[in-house]
Amino acid sequence: MALKKPENMLYEEAIHELENIVSHLEEGDLPLEDALKQFERGISLARSNNQKLNNAQQQVKILMQQDANALLQDFDEQ
Repeated sequence: MALKKPENMLYEEAIHELENIVSHLEEGDLPLEDALKQFERGISLARSNNQKLNNAQQQVKILMQQDANALLQDFDEQ
């Protein structure tokens, strides 16, 4: 089965796959070439999810604006 491109995956799907990759890499029994491929896939998943989070944060900023013409402010995580 072909792997989905990270950008076409749901955030939760990518997290689940990333957790599996980390688990396999931590076991340490993969051949070097396979470990590198898994690591590369993990980096792609992490980057894609980071972009999804940034996009979601930007949407929250826009929705929380008091004035449609107001400048965006940094999101207060507290």
